[in-house]
Amino acid sequence: MTVAIILAAGESSRLGRPKQNLIFNGKTLLELAVESVRKSECKKIIVVLGANSSEIKPIAGAFILYNKDWREGMASSIRTAMLEINDDPSVDKVIMMLCDQPFVNAALLNSLIRKQNETAKAIIASAYNGTNGVPVLFDRSLFSELLLLQGHEGAKKILKNHVDDIATIPFEQGGIDIDTSEDYERLCGLSG
Repeated sequence: MTVAIILAAGESSRLGRPKQNLIFNGKTLLELAVESVRKSECKKIIVVLGANSSEIKPIAGAFILYNKDWREGMASSIRTAMLEINDDPSVDKVIMMLCDQPFVNAALLNSLIRKQNETAKAIIASAYNGTNGVPVLFDRSLFSELLLLQGHEGAKKILKNHVDDIATIPFEQGGIDIDTSEDYERLCGLSG
């Protein structure tokens, strides 16, 4: 079973308001992320909230976890989610994703799963802007390493440590993420 983990615990400090609530094409960024997972082959959706959690609208169909240690950085959110699923033997893959990549869709998520089934690689990453990143699928063999991440380390550290275990899926719009008001304004100019 594949579980999608949407990391949405950050405080959006550069934006100055919760990016999870920004509207794009009539839905919040968090709603869009959950909807993409819901339409995919993933069997469970975990959303990790932290900063601003009281301001973030509830999302039907997602299991919400609260990361009380969100100030530590992204690693704490990854650990929070992994602790929730680590003891469930039916979970053999996780897809880590963010809520601020509005062009993630079910087809991309399904491509990650299919590529892992075809290649048996432990990591299937999205490729954009000359790098490998999120959304990224991890096989169960790497769950223990995800649990060991600390501080502001995201899963990128694991990608660097397992270069030979990575296959990629092209995701041209993967570099479009929302960190500042200018990013959001540019995104709004793309809606349609």
